[in-house]
Amino acid sequence: MKLYRDEAIVLRTHDLGEADRIITFFSRRHGKMRGVAKGVRRTKSRFGARLEPFSMVDLQLYEGRTLDVVTEAATLNPYGRSIGRDYDAYTCACVIAEVADKLAAIEEEPDQAHYLLLHGAIHALATGAHRPALVVDSYILRAMALHGWGLSLYECAVCGRGEGLAAFHLQSGGVVCSDCAPRAAAYPAPETIELLGSLVSGRWDVADAAADKRVARRIVETRGLPSVARRAQGAFLADRRVGMIGGTA
Repeated sequence: MKLYRDEAIVLRTHDLGEADRIITFFSRRHGKMRGVAKGVRRTKSRFGARLEPFSMVDLQLYEGRTLDVVTEAATLNPYGRSIGRDYDAYTCACVIAEVADKLAAIEEEPDQAHYLLLHGAIHALATGAHRPALVVDSYILRAMALHGWGLSLYECAVCGRGEGLAAFHLQSGGVVCSDCAPRAAAYPAPETIELLGSLVSGRWDVADAAADKRVARRIVETRGLPSVARRAQGAFLADRRVGMIGGTA
């Protein structure tokens, strides 16, 4: 029986049988993984409450035949408690967890850069460091860049020029100059491109001060995402609208 430890963010949980639970988590050294936590749904479980979504935990596991088994769990940061008290933070955290889960298509593939990005986003939501919508947009744009879908925002995506940038065209890879802009290109204000750039680079002073975030959000929602993230964010937006109608947001 091979034991190992890792630090992880819990993404989701699924009930298994009468007392067990499958935990999907993103770990620092092993990437996305799934493990079985046996007996955690019993009232006398030693660590069931520590394995809630969005918690940062230190795990000990042993290798099983199909899924590894969680034998110990220590809470490093109970982010889920703070996130669960804020509707927008919670729904944004759900989007982030969904995107992290889908982007990490291969389990147990180390991706420390994505782990650190994920941890930073969950921490920001839990502490209220920035508006939840900005946090999720920043996370999605940066996660896409890590996985090869980064947008060109400071030079023409077609010819590489840094001057005369006038339009945005997803199929071309981001902003394009006036000479390269196709007919289907959009023409957002320079402030919108600056906001997108600040979300990608983590310049939160610029992002927090932006006056109108709606155009940038529409670009993230409809232009800057492959289908996996678009579906996840679409579910978030639908859920948010239902909450607003019901008076909970």
